[in-house]
Amino acid sequence: MRWAVGWILLAVLFTPSAVSAQGAAPPSPPVPTQALPAPTNFVAQDKPGDSGGSILLTWTDPDSAALPAGSLIEIRRAEAPAFEWKALAEVPLGTQTYTDASAAEKHTYRYELRARAPAAPADTTRAAAAAPTAAAGTAVVSEPASAHDNWFRKDRTNSLIATLIFLVALLGSIQMAHSGKPIFIRRIAGLNAVDEAIGRATETGKKVLYIPGIQSMDDIQTVASMSILGHVARATARYGTDLDVANKDPLTFASARETVRGAYLAEGRPDLYREEMVNYVTYDQFAFTAAVSARMVRERPATIFLVGYFFAESLILAETGQSVGAIQIAGQADPTQLPFFVATCDYTLIGEELYAASAYLSREPVLLGSIRGQDIYKALCIVVGLAGIAFATFGSMWVAKLLQTQ
Repeated sequence: MRWAVGWILLAVLFTPSAVSAQGAAPPSPPVPTQALPAPTNFVAQDKPGDSGGSILLTWTDPDSAALPAGSLIEIRRAEAPAFEWKALAEVPLGTQTYTDASAAEKHTYRYELRARAPAAPADTTRAAAAAPTAAAGTAVVSEPASAHDNWFRKDRTNSLIATLIFLVALLGSIQMAHSGKPIFIRRIAGLNAVDEAIGRATETGKKVLYIPGIQSMDDIQTVASMSILGHVARATARYGTDLDVANKDPLTFASARETVRGAYLAEGRPDLYREEMVNYVTYDQFAFTAAVSARMVRERPATIFLVGYFFAESLILAETGQSVGAIQIAGQADPTQLPFFVATCDYTLIGEELYAASAYLSREPVLLGSIRGQDIYKALCIVVGLAGIAFATFGSMWVAKLLQTQ
Protein backbone atom coordinates (compact mmCIF):
# COMPACT_ATOMS: atom_id res chain seq x y z
CA MET A 1 0.00 0.00 0.00
CA ARG A 2 2.84 2.42 0.83
CA TRP A 3 4.48 1.67 -2.57
CA ALA A 4 1.31 2.61 -4.43
CA VAL A 5 1.04 5.95 -2.59
CA GLY A 6 4.68 6.76 -3.51
CA TRP A 7 4.11 6.19 -7.19
CA ILE A 8 1.08 8.43 -7.15
CA LEU A 9 3.08 11.25 -5.51
CA LEU A 10 5.85 10.95 -8.13
CA ALA A 11 3.32 11.13 -10.96
CA VAL A 12 1.77 14.27 -9.50
CA LEU A 13 5.15 16.00 -9.13
CA PHE A 14 6.23 15.44 -12.75
CA THR A 15 3.01 16.35 -14.58
CA PRO A 16 3.06 19.47 -16.98
CA SER A 17 0.95 21.45 -14.58
CA ALA A 18 3.51 20.91 -11.88
CA VAL A 19 6.34 21.99 -14.17
CA SER A 20 4.48 25.16 -15.10
CA ALA A 21 3.93 25.88 -11.47
CA GLN A 22 7.73 25.91 -11.02
CA GLY A 23 8.12 28.97 -13.38
CA ALA A 24 7.89 27.88 -17.08
CA ALA A 25 5.43 30.12 -19.04
CA PRO A 26 2.77 28.39 -21.11
CA PRO A 27 2.61 29.18 -24.86
CA SER A 28 0.61 32.31 -25.68
CA PRO A 29 -2.04 32.33 -28.35
CA PRO A 30 -1.14 34.24 -31.55
CA VAL A 31 -1.99 37.90 -31.67
CA PRO A 32 -5.07 38.31 -33.84
CA THR A 33 -4.75 40.34 -37.01
CA GLN A 34 -6.23 43.79 -36.61
CA ALA A 35 -8.52 45.09 -39.35
CA LEU A 36 -7.26 48.37 -40.84
CA PRO A 37 -9.16 50.65 -43.23
CA ALA A 38 -8.53 49.98 -46.92
CA PRO A 39 -7.34 52.44 -49.60
CA THR A 40 -10.02 53.79 -51.91
CA ASN A 41 -10.31 54.96 -55.53
CA PHE A 42 -7.74 52.38 -56.59
CA VAL A 43 -7.07 52.41 -60.36
CA ALA A 44 -4.44 50.51 -62.38
CA GLN A 45 -3.90 51.64 -65.97
CA ASP A 46 -1.25 51.86 -68.68
CA LYS A 47 1.03 54.82 -68.00
CA PRO A 48 0.01 57.50 -70.51
CA GLY A 49 2.58 58.99 -72.85
CA ASP A 50 5.31 56.37 -72.45
CA SER A 51 6.95 53.87 -74.77
CA GLY A 52 5.43 50.85 -73.02
CA GLY A 53 6.53 48.66 -70.11
CA SER A 54 4.90 50.71 -67.32
CA ILE A 55 1.59 50.57 -65.45
CA LEU A 56 0.46 53.49 -63.29
CA LEU A 57 -1.28 52.82 -59.96
CA THR A 58 -3.23 55.58 -58.23
CA TRP A 59 -5.28 55.47 -55.03
CA THR A 60 -6.47 57.47 -52.06
CA ASP A 61 -4.95 56.66 -48.68
CA PRO A 62 -7.26 55.69 -45.80
CA ASP A 63 -7.73 58.12 -42.94
CA SER A 64 -4.35 58.38 -41.21
CA ALA A 65 -6.06 58.87 -37.85
CA ALA A 66 -7.33 55.30 -38.06
CA LEU A 67 -3.86 53.88 -38.77
CA PRO A 68 -0.96 53.29 -36.41
CA ALA A 69 2.12 55.45 -36.77
CA GLY A 70 4.55 54.18 -39.42
CA SER A 71 1.91 52.31 -41.43
CA LEU A 72 2.68 51.43 -45.04
CA ILE A 73 0.75 50.63 -48.20
CA GLU A 74 1.59 47.15 -49.44
CA ILE A 75 1.45 46.58 -53.21
CA ARG A 76 1.17 43.10 -54.67
CA ARG A 77 0.84 41.94 -58.25
CA ALA A 78 -0.60 38.89 -59.94
CA GLU A 79 -0.34 37.85 -63.58
CA ALA A 80 -2.88 35.94 -65.59
CA PRO A 81 -3.74 33.10 -65.86
CA ALA A 82 -2.42 31.88 -62.51
CA PHE A 83 -2.99 35.12 -60.57
CA GLU A 84 -0.58 34.20 -57.79
CA TRP A 85 0.04 37.27 -55.65
CA LYS A 86 3.65 38.40 -55.33
CA ALA A 87 4.93 41.29 -53.25
CA LEU A 88 5.86 44.26 -55.44
CA ALA A 89 6.61 47.19 -53.11
CA GLU A 90 5.77 48.93 -49.85
CA VAL A 91 5.33 52.70 -49.95
CA PRO A 92 4.70 55.17 -47.12
CA LEU A 93 1.41 56.91 -46.60
CA GLY A 94 0.97 59.98 -48.74
CA THR A 95 2.50 58.46 -51.86
CA GLN A 96 -0.84 57.62 -53.52
CA THR A 97 0.83 56.81 -56.84
CA TYR A 98 3.22 54.11 -58.00
CA THR A 99 4.65 53.17 -61.40
CA ASP A 100 5.30 49.51 -62.04
CA ALA A 101 8.20 49.78 -64.49
CA SER A 102 8.71 46.01 -64.62
CA ALA A 103 5.46 45.27 -66.46
CA ALA A 104 5.88 43.47 -69.76
CA GLU A 105 3.90 44.52 -72.81
CA LYS A 106 0.90 42.38 -73.83
CA HIS A 107 0.75 40.84 -70.33
CA THR A 108 -2.33 41.22 -68.14
CA TYR A 109 -1.88 42.06 -64.46
CA ARG A 110 -4.03 42.63 -61.39
CA TYR A 111 -2.82 44.67 -58.44
CA GLU A 112 -3.72 44.49 -54.77
CA LEU A 113 -3.39 47.25 -52.16
CA ARG A 114 -3.81 47.10 -48.41
CA ALA A 115 -2.66 49.06 -45.42
CA ARG A 116 -0.15 47.37 -43.14
CA ALA A 117 0.84 48.47 -39.67
CA PRO A 118 4.44 48.06 -38.51
CA ALA A 119 5.21 44.85 -36.64
CA ALA A 120 5.42 45.19 -32.85
CA PRO A 121 8.72 44.16 -31.20
CA ALA A 122 8.76 40.47 -30.27
CA ASP A 123 8.37 39.50 -26.61
CA THR A 124 11.44 37.50 -25.59
CA THR A 125 9.46 35.68 -22.91
CA ARG A 126 7.16 34.13 -25.52
CA ALA A 127 7.85 31.15 -27.67
CA ALA A 128 9.36 31.87 -31.09
CA ALA A 129 6.46 30.21 -32.85
CA ALA A 130 4.07 32.69 -31.33
CA ALA A 131 5.85 35.94 -32.40
CA PRO A 132 3.45 38.80 -33.16
CA THR A 133 2.64 39.65 -36.77
CA ALA A 134 2.00 43.05 -38.40
CA ALA A 135 -1.62 44.04 -38.59
CA ALA A 136 -2.98 44.26 -42.15
CA GLY A 137 -6.11 45.85 -43.51
CA THR A 138 -8.64 44.76 -46.06
CA ALA A 139 -7.19 44.35 -49.55
CA VAL A 140 -8.57 46.10 -52.61
CA VAL A 141 -7.98 44.58 -56.05
CA SER A 142 -7.77 46.46 -59.34
CA GLU A 143 -9.30 45.64 -62.68
CA PRO A 144 -7.01 43.86 -65.17
CA ALA A 145 -4.42 46.19 -66.72
CA SER A 146 -1.70 45.84 -69.37
CA ALA A 147 1.12 48.05 -70.69
CA HIS A 148 1.41 49.19 -74.30
CA ASP A 149 3.27 51.74 -76.38
CA ASN A 150 1.64 55.16 -76.85
CA TRP A 151 1.52 57.30 -79.96
CA PHE A 152 2.16 60.57 -78.17
CA ARG A 153 4.43 61.32 -75.22
CA LYS A 154 3.31 64.41 -73.33
CA ASP A 155 6.71 64.84 -71.69
CA ARG A 156 8.19 65.50 -75.15
CA THR A 157 5.73 68.14 -76.27
CA ASN A 158 8.52 70.71 -76.23
CA SER A 159 10.43 68.66 -78.82
CA LEU A 160 7.36 68.63 -81.06
CA ILE A 161 6.96 72.40 -80.76
CA ALA A 162 10.67 72.93 -81.53
CA THR A 163 10.37 70.70 -84.61
CA LEU A 164 7.33 72.61 -85.86
CA ILE A 165 9.13 75.93 -85.42
CA PHE A 166 12.08 74.61 -87.41
CA LEU A 167 9.81 73.36 -90.21
CA VAL A 168 8.00 76.71 -90.40
CA ALA A 169 11.32 78.58 -90.64
CA LEU A 170 12.66 76.14 -93.24
CA LEU A 171 9.60 75.95 -95.50
CA GLY A 172 8.97 79.69 -95.20
CA SER A 173 12.53 80.46 -96.27
CA ILE A 174 12.30 78.07 -99.24
CA GLN A 175 9.07 79.70 -100.32
CA MET A 176 10.71 83.11 -99.99
CA ALA A 177 13.59 81.96 -102.20
CA HIS A 178 11.20 80.58 -104.84
CA SER A 179 9.32 83.89 -104.93
CA GLY A 180 12.46 85.62 -106.17
CA LYS A 181 13.20 87.71 -103.10
CA PRO A 182 16.94 88.16 -102.55
CA ILE A 183 18.41 86.02 -99.78
CA PHE A 184 21.67 87.14 -98.27
CA ILE A 185 24.36 84.58 -97.51
CA ARG A 186 27.57 85.92 -96.09
CA ARG A 187 30.64 85.77 -98.26
CA ILE A 188 32.78 82.65 -97.86
CA ALA A 189 36.40 83.63 -98.52
CA GLY A 190 37.48 80.19 -99.70
CA LEU A 191 34.77 79.98 -102.34
CA ASN A 192 35.26 83.56 -103.45
CA ALA A 193 38.90 82.68 -104.14
CA VAL A 194 38.06 79.74 -106.46
CA ASP A 195 37.87 81.80 -109.64
CA GLU A 196 40.96 83.76 -108.65
CA ALA A 197 42.95 80.57 -108.06
CA ILE A 198 41.82 79.02 -111.35
CA GLY A 199 42.62 82.27 -113.14
CA ARG A 200 46.18 82.13 -111.82
CA ALA A 201 46.57 78.56 -113.13
CA THR A 202 45.29 79.74 -116.53
CA GLU A 203 47.76 82.62 -116.68
CA THR A 204 50.73 80.41 -115.75
CA GLY A 205 49.69 77.56 -118.02
CA LYS A 206 49.73 75.05 -115.18
CA LYS A 207 47.09 72.58 -114.10
CA VAL A 208 44.54 72.60 -111.29
CA LEU A 209 44.80 69.59 -108.96
CA TYR A 210 41.62 68.58 -107.15
CA ILE A 211 41.57 65.93 -104.39
CA PRO A 212 38.05 65.05 -103.12
CA GLY A 213 39.20 63.43 -99.86
CA ILE A 214 39.81 59.75 -99.28
CA GLN A 215 36.34 58.60 -98.24
CA SER A 216 33.62 57.02 -100.36
CA MET A 217 30.34 58.58 -101.47
CA ASP A 218 28.57 57.51 -98.28
CA ASP A 219 30.32 60.35 -96.44
CA ILE A 220 28.53 63.70 -96.47
CA GLN A 221 31.79 65.61 -96.83
CA THR A 222 32.54 63.76 -100.06
CA VAL A 223 29.06 64.64 -101.35
CA ALA A 224 29.73 68.30 -100.56
CA SER A 225 33.10 68.03 -102.29
CA MET A 226 31.36 66.86 -105.48
CA SER A 227 29.33 70.09 -105.52
CA ILE A 228 32.47 72.20 -105.31
CA LEU A 229 34.17 70.01 -107.95
CA GLY A 230 31.32 70.74 -110.35
CA HIS A 231 31.88 74.49 -109.93
CA VAL A 232 35.65 74.12 -110.35
CA ALA A 233 35.21 71.98 -113.47
CA ARG A 234 32.90 74.55 -115.06
CA ALA A 235 35.48 77.27 -114.37
CA THR A 236 38.31 75.22 -115.91
CA ALA A 237 36.12 74.45 -118.93
CA ARG A 238 35.30 78.15 -119.32
CA TYR A 239 38.96 79.22 -119.08
CA GLY A 240 40.43 76.23 -120.90
CA THR A 241 42.57 75.24 -117.90
CA ASP A 242 43.92 71.73 -117.45
CA LEU A 243 42.18 69.86 -114.60
CA ASP A 244 43.50 66.81 -112.70
CA VAL A 245 41.25 64.99 -110.21
CA ALA A 246 43.03 62.28 -108.17
CA ASN A 247 40.83 59.68 -106.41
CA LYS A 248 41.43 57.04 -103.79
CA ASP A 249 37.97 55.45 -103.64
CA PRO A 250 36.43 53.72 -106.70
CA LEU A 251 32.92 55.07 -106.07
CA THR A 252 34.24 58.57 -105.58
CA PHE A 253 36.21 58.17 -108.82
CA ALA A 254 33.05 57.24 -110.76
CA SER A 255 31.07 60.13 -109.25
CA ALA A 256 33.86 62.64 -109.90
CA ARG A 257 34.13 61.54 -113.54
CA GLU A 258 30.41 62.08 -114.13
CA THR A 259 30.53 65.41 -112.31
CA VAL A 260 33.39 66.73 -114.45
CA ARG A 261 31.86 65.42 -117.70
CA GLY A 262 28.55 67.11 -116.86
CA ALA A 263 30.29 70.38 -116.03
CA TYR A 264 32.09 70.49 -119.39
CA LEU A 265 28.88 69.68 -121.22
CA ALA A 266 27.03 72.41 -119.29
CA GLU A 267 29.68 74.95 -120.36
CA GLY A 268 29.42 73.83 -123.99
CA ARG A 269 33.03 72.62 -124.10
CA PRO A 270 32.79 68.82 -124.39
CA ASP A 271 35.78 68.87 -126.73
CA LEU A 272 38.05 69.91 -123.84
CA TYR A 273 37.00 67.00 -121.65
CA ARG A 274 39.38 64.04 -121.48
CA GLU A 275 38.81 60.82 -119.54
CA GLU A 276 42.27 60.98 -117.97
CA MET A 277 41.36 64.24 -116.25
CA VAL A 278 39.67 62.17 -113.53
CA ASN A 279 41.92 59.28 -112.54
CA TYR A 280 42.02 56.52 -109.97
CA VAL A 281 45.28 56.19 -108.06
CA THR A 282 45.05 53.43 -105.42
CA TYR A 283 42.89 52.39 -102.49
CA ASP A 284 45.78 52.28 -100.00
CA GLN A 285 45.84 55.45 -97.88
CA PHE A 286 49.54 56.22 -97.77
CA ALA A 287 50.31 54.81 -101.18
CA PHE A 288 47.74 57.30 -102.48
CA THR A 289 49.37 60.05 -100.43
CA ALA A 290 52.83 59.24 -101.74
CA ALA A 291 51.66 59.08 -105.38
CA VAL A 292 49.78 62.40 -105.22
CA SER A 293 52.64 64.11 -103.37
CA ALA A 294 55.07 62.94 -106.05
CA ARG A 295 52.68 64.27 -108.72
CA MET A 296 52.70 67.68 -107.01
CA VAL A 297 56.49 67.79 -106.99
CA ARG A 298 56.82 66.69 -110.62
CA GLU A 299 54.04 68.72 -112.23
CA ARG A 300 53.97 71.68 -109.81
CA PRO A 301 50.29 72.63 -110.20
CA ALA A 302 49.37 76.26 -109.75
CA THR A 303 46.22 75.54 -107.70
CA ILE A 304 45.40 72.66 -105.36
CA PHE A 305 41.98 71.88 -103.88
CA LEU A 306 41.89 69.62 -100.81
CA VAL A 307 38.16 69.35 -100.22
CA GLY A 308 36.59 66.36 -98.46
CA TYR A 309 37.36 64.01 -95.59
CA PHE A 310 41.06 63.58 -94.82
CA PHE A 311 42.90 61.75 -92.08
CA ALA A 312 46.64 61.62 -91.29
CA GLU A 313 47.57 62.41 -94.89
CA SER A 314 46.11 65.92 -94.65
CA LEU A 315 49.31 67.57 -93.39
CA ILE A 316 51.53 65.62 -95.80
CA LEU A 317 49.53 66.70 -98.83
CA ALA A 318 49.12 70.30 -97.64
CA GLU A 319 52.81 70.76 -96.83
CA THR A 320 53.85 69.30 -100.18
CA GLY A 321 51.47 71.64 -101.98
CA GLN A 322 52.83 74.60 -100.06
CA SER A 323 56.39 73.62 -100.91
CA VAL A 324 55.69 73.84 -104.66
CA GLY A 325 54.18 77.31 -104.30
CA ALA A 326 50.60 76.43 -105.22
CA ILE A 327 47.51 78.32 -104.06
CA GLN A 328 45.71 75.89 -101.80
CA ILE A 329 42.00 75.90 -100.93
CA ALA A 330 40.94 73.26 -98.37
CA GLY A 331 37.60 72.20 -96.95
CA GLN A 332 37.12 69.96 -93.94
CA ALA A 333 34.53 69.48 -91.18
CA ASP A 334 36.57 67.24 -88.89
CA PRO A 335 38.03 69.41 -86.10
CA THR A 336 41.02 67.07 -85.70
CA GLN A 337 42.35 67.89 -89.18
CA LEU A 338 41.27 71.50 -89.54
CA PRO A 339 44.35 72.97 -87.76
CA PHE A 340 46.66 71.43 -90.36
CA PHE A 341 44.74 72.98 -93.24
CA VAL A 342 44.46 76.35 -91.51
CA ALA A 343 48.24 76.41 -90.96
CA THR A 344 49.30 75.34 -94.46
CA CYS A 345 46.55 76.43 -96.90
CA ASP A 346 45.66 79.87 -98.20
CA TYR A 347 41.90 79.44 -97.68
CA THR A 348 40.00 76.91 -95.58
CA LEU A 349 36.29 76.06 -95.58
CA ILE A 350 35.55 75.33 -91.94
CA GLY A 351 32.74 73.02 -90.87
CA GLU A 352 29.39 74.22 -92.19
CA GLU A 353 31.01 76.38 -94.84
CA LEU A 354 31.82 73.14 -96.65
CA TYR A 355 28.20 72.00 -96.51
CA ALA A 356 26.87 75.42 -97.55
CA ALA A 357 29.16 75.51 -100.57
CA SER A 358 26.62 74.00 -102.97
CA ALA A 359 24.02 76.61 -102.01
CA TYR A 360 26.54 79.44 -102.19
CA LEU A 361 27.85 78.44 -105.61
CA SER A 362 24.65 77.32 -107.34
CA ARG A 363 22.21 79.87 -105.82
CA GLU A 364 19.54 77.19 -106.03
CA PRO A 365 16.35 78.47 -104.28
CA VAL A 366 15.75 75.28 -102.29
CA LEU A 367 19.33 75.22 -101.04
CA LEU A 368 19.37 78.94 -100.26
CA GLY A 369 16.08 78.68 -98.38
CA SER A 370 17.38 75.72 -96.40
CA ILE A 371 20.48 77.65 -95.34
CA ARG A 372 18.36 80.66 -94.30
CA GLY A 373 15.87 78.50 -92.35
CA GLN A 374 18.66 76.75 -90.47
CA ASP A 375 20.28 80.07 -89.57
CA ILE A 376 16.96 81.43 -88.24
CA TYR A 377 16.48 78.36 -86.07
CA LYS A 378 20.05 78.58 -84.76
CA ALA A 379 19.49 82.20 -83.83
CA LEU A 380 16.33 81.24 -81.90
CA CYS A 381 18.26 78.54 -80.04
CA ILE A 382 20.95 81.04 -79.10
CA VAL A 383 18.32 83.52 -77.83
CA VAL A 384 16.56 80.85 -75.75
CA GLY A 385 19.90 79.67 -74.35
CA LEU A 386 20.90 83.17 -73.33
CA ALA A 387 17.48 83.72 -71.76
CA GLY A 388 17.89 80.50 -69.78
CA ILE A 389 21.28 81.64 -68.50
CA ALA A 390 19.85 85.02 -67.49
CA PHE A 391 16.87 83.54 -65.64
CA ALA A 392 19.05 80.92 -63.93
CA THR A 393 21.37 83.67 -62.75
CA PHE A 394 18.44 85.23 -60.87
CA GLY A 395 17.27 81.89 -59.46
CA SER A 396 14.48 81.03 -61.90
CA MET A 397 14.73 77.67 -63.67
CA TRP A 398 11.54 77.78 -65.74
CA VAL A 399 13.44 78.03 -69.05
CA ALA A 400 15.53 74.99 -68.13
CA LYS A 401 12.37 73.05 -67.23
CA LEU A 402 10.78 74.17 -70.49
CA LEU A 403 13.64 72.59 -72.45
CA GLN A 404 13.86 69.42 -70.37
CA THR A 405 12.95 66.15 -72.07
CA GLN A 406 12.84 62.57 -70.83
